[in-house]
Formats: sequence, structure tokens, C-alpha cells
Amino acid sequence: MKIGRKRFPMCEVIALLIYGLPMQIIGSENTWAFAVQISAEVQSSPPQIRLTWRADPQFVTNYTVYRKLQSQNNWGSGQTLSGNATQFVDANVNVGAAYEYRIVKQAQPGYTGYGYIFAGIEAPLVEARGKLILVVANTHADDLTNELARLESDLTGDGWRVIRHDVSSADSPQAVRNLIISDYDADPANVKAVFLFGHVPVFRSGNLNYDGHLARPMPADAFYGDVSGDWSGSPNFLPADVQLMVGRVDMFNMTGMAAPTPWPSEVELLRNYLNKDHDWRHRIIEVPPRALMGNRRGDERGEASASSGYRNFEPLVGPGNTVEADTEDLSKVTDRWGPMLATDTYLWAYGCGGGFPDGISHLGTQGEYNSLFSTDIVGQDAKAVFVMLFGSWFADWDQPDNFMRAFLATPTMGLACGMAGRPHWFLHHLGLGEPIGYGVRLSMNNSTLYQNQSNRFTRAVYIALMGDPTLRMHMVAPPTGLTGNTLAQGVQLNWSPSSETVRGYHVYRRSAPGEAFSRLTDSLLTATSFVDTNQILENCTYMVRAVKLQSTPSGTYLNASQGIFVAVAAPIQVVAQLGTEGLTLTWNSQVGLVYRVLAGNSLTQDDWTDVSDDITATGTSASWTEPNPGLFPRRFYRIKTP
Repeated sequence: MKIGRKRFPMCEVIALLIYGLPMQIIGSENTWAFAVQISAEVQSSPPQIRLTWRADPQFVTNYTVYRKLQSQNNWGSGQTLSGNATQFVDANVNVGAAYEYRIVKQAQPGYTGYGYIFAGIEAPLVEARGKLILVVANTHADDLTNELARLESDLTGDGWRVIRHDVSSADSPQAVRNLIISDYDADPANVKAVFLFGHVPVFRSGNLNYDGHLARPMPADAFYGDVSGDWSGSPNFLPADVQLMVGRVDMFNMTGMAAPTPWPSEVELLRNYLNKDHDWRHRIIEVPPRALMGNRRGDERGEASASSGYRNFEPLVGPGNTVEADTEDLSKVTDRWGPMLATDTYLWAYGCGGGFPDGISHLGTQGEYNSLFSTDIVGQDAKAVFVMLFGSWFADWDQPDNFMRAFLATPTMGLACGMAGRPHWFLHHLGLGEPIGYGVRLSMNNSTLYQNQSNRFTRAVYIALMGDPTLRMHMVAPPTGLTGNTLAQGVQLNWSPSSETVRGYHVYRRSAPGEAFSRLTDSLLTATSFVDTNQILENCTYMVRAVKLQSTPSGTYLNASQGIFVAVAAPIQVVAQLGTEGLTLTWNSQVGLVYRVLAGNSLTQDDWTDVSDDITATGTSASWTEPNPGLFPRRFYRIKTP
């Protein structure tokens, strides 16, 4: 079958009238009916969460609303509403808490719709997110030294503690997994995520035919997030729950093929991704809360892959903010999914159609099937931050010019992409500040807790996130210009305010790289200065974060910006002791730092001269001895670092 400029095996289903449901709900225009599209409005006095959803034009028998805590693994009994209900008010809620809701719709034509939302009122601030294992392929690590250091700083500023391993692309996947397991076993309560950066070895498992194109082993990054399962038998489905959020940024074999302009090298694609990641975190990239839907596949006997978009979009971007692209055979060029991504900006996008390794049918403008290719995504700079796709071959994401990875290679915006629809993804927790890796891990581990009318290939080994798993959806503009000075009363910190309206600022401090930051402020500061009156005996790093009450279509939560940092040297405190060997000066020191002793005849005159050689500290104190102090009836000493 010829598709555009190349030949690929492709699978496309348009409107399965002979298999599926009644004609009036079949096809791409009504796939949303398999989802309940929920958004929330909240108030704090009296506390109340109001859930609203789009009415179904078919005859709905009833809706049932369920509620649970985020940590609970069952929905319990629900409350049944009439079939014409479009809202539910929950007054049994507390300020400072969040709740997870499920709404199930029973429709007389014979289908069931499911919707999920994580809603809260001033849900609490998350400051410490745990430890992240950053696994870097060493191929380009030296070329990206500065960008990787900045990434580690950004991760730290978002509450993560980073453990880094540089590995070879030639290492065995098991050797890399053993590093992760060792880190996890050393601190299972705190190790939460794995970020695979560069061409980290790809583990393949199983023999799956998810798309009608023959069974084959599939790439399986879940292997790196599962620290307890037995993968020795090459399973098709997860042998155990995935404990760690996992995501990958890998530009290997993204060669561009017939790209019309020079294609960036692998290292430049990686560098550009890190630049985009940084800009997103610091709110240099801004996009409206809007989603783009490109739904070619329709309902497919209730599987309705695009409902992964419809179901997630509403609690993330809100009602009325999902734009539908035209996917018909004879449609306007400007109304197609690909051109729309090239001309406007979207927080989220979903696209499904007939897939092939480096493209998708009916979402672009090329060839008889209006195909869209990886080179188009990059060359036209598709402007969506978070993307979900479904089509044949997409799960083989380690193939050259893979269509999913192409979104990460875009110049300005693409940060995360995954295949959602077989099975379905459930990302509603992002609406109250969870990172995208949380929703992907939930979708990996899901069996029946979260549902679609038909949800095939749950817990398949190929479920994977292309992108940084720690990325969050709502970024707060951080403060800027942090300075720190040691004064008699303590360390004086000053900074410039966030460009957003925020509730205030928190100040943190740590004494050594890799340590956790400790918060110094009991409550949010409204001023842009702070004095740390605690005596510091070691060099310290201070961090300041702005905190905003974030309002979203899922409610409100306290949201911290990226941290900004300043290093402050501890005051050197000197003790002088006269002994048989002379006058010994002892002072607090930092291991590895070089000190020198200066002497002068006056504190007011600038006549200081070196009297010692370099003294490299090997412990927390250092010393130097003046052998003939009697030669100097009056002398002053200073300790300095280079």
C-alpha cells in the first residue's frame, strides 16, 4: 500500500459500522461519548467541589459518581445520579485536601463512558519529591557538560535529589538496571524516578502483536522502573508493578532521512531538548491551556483510542478548550492536525490514525492518505508541549525517525510524547501538580482501577514515556537575582520578585551538594529579603522558591516555582594558641579548599602579606604555626581563600 512518499504496512480503522455500536455514536465525531469529560470548580468557604461534565446527546440511563483518596486502590460504593445530570456537588470536603473522582456513564445505546479527575481545594505544597536516578549515555556527556549540570540544578530546584550514573550504550540493559536497583534498595522510601538520557541501552521483551503487524519483541523501558519483577522469561506483560516513574530522551537514529533542510546532529538534538526543558521549567515557554484533537480512528468497537485524549483533556485544559482538527478524506489543508500544530500553540495534543514507523495517515497533507511524517513534525516545528498518539508501529519507539520521538526533536516546544489508546492512559493527576511520570506509571500498572469501555493490552511491556518524567504542567515564574552576604547578624539574602502574583516565598539551605535542602521559613515571606541568623560553620547553598495558589480546571493547589540558588561561604573563625612550638592558628575549614595566612601590622592599613604557603584542608579544621611570635610585639593575622 502506498502512503505518501514511502511504503509501509499500516492499519487504519475508520467507522466500524458492521461490528460496533449504533450508527449515531460511531465515527470520529462522537468518540468523546466514551469518556466523561469532567472539570471542577472549588470554593473554600464553605468548602465545596463542584464537578461538571458535557451532556451526552444519546439517552443516558444514569451516572454514578465515586470518590477515593489518591492513595486508595478501590473506589468503594458510588452515588447514582439521573441520566440528565451534568454536575455533582461534594460538600464533604476539606480545604488543604485533594480527592480523586470517577464518573461512570451508562447509555441506552449500549456503551459505557468513564471520566476521572483529581480535584482539591488549596491542595498542599509539595516541596520534596524524592530521589531521581539520572542515567546518562556517555556518548555525548562531555559535549553536554554544562547543559547536564543545569538539568541537575533544575531538578534540585524542583525538589528532587539527583543520583547520576553515566553508562555506555554498549552496556547490557541488566547492568544498567542493577545500578538502579542498587540505588533503590539503599533508600526505597525516597527513590521515585528514573530519567534515561541519551542512547541508554534498550531492553526488548515479549512477542506482541498489538497492531496487526505480526508479533515481535518490543522495547520496554518499564524494565528500568521495575525493581522487583523477573524479566528473565521475556514477558509480554509487566511481571510486577513498576515502582519508579521512568522516561527517556533518546535522539539516536533520528537521522532526518529526506528532510528538506539540514537535520541537526544527535548531540544538537539532545542539547536542544535540555534547553527546552530548562525554558519550560522557568516559564520562559508559555502556552495557553488548550488541546488539539486529531481523531481519525473513531470508536473501534468501544476501544475509542481518542478517548485517552478527551478524558484527560477536560481536567487539564478545561471545558471548551479542546480544538478538533479535520480528519476527513477531503478536507481543508489548514484544518488538518499537522498544519494546525505548525501555526498555533497547544499545551496538549492527541493524534490517532493509520500509523507507520515515521508517520501517520490523515493528519497531514502529503500523498493520497494526507500523511504526516517525522520530518514534517520537526521541520514545521509542531508546537505542542505534551503529546499522545496512537497508531501502528508507534510502540516500536527505538526505530529510526520514530514518529513519537520526533516531537521531542522539535525546535521550540515538544517535551513529552507517548502512545495512548492501547492501553489507555490516565493523566488526570497532572491537574493538581503531579509530574507526567506519575500518570504514566499509573497507566503502566493499571488493570481495572481505571477503565475505558474496552481497554486492550493493559500492563503491556511497551508502555513508555518519551520525555523527562519529572515535568509538571503548571510552572511558576521563579524569583531572580538571589544574592547572599555574610553580616554580623547572619547571612543576608535578597532577591527580585517573581513576575507572577504569588503568595510569597520560602527559603531553604543545605551544607553540601547532594544533601536535602531544609526549609528555614515557617510561613511564606511576602518580602524579598531574609536574614538567616543561625551561625553557619560550613559553606552553604541557599535556595528561594516562589509559591503560588494555582487555579486549574481540577481545583486549586499550592505550587512552588523552580528554586534559585546562591552559595555563601561560612565566616572563618580563628583560634590562636601559644605553645612551645610557637603561635598556632586554627580555623574551621572545608575539605579540599586551599587557604593562606596573611599578616599585617594594623587592621586599618592595607599592608597584609602572605606568611604561609598554600594550605589544603583535609578535614573540618586547618592550622598554621608562627614559629617565632616574639619577634613581633604587635601583629594581626588573616585567613583567606583564593
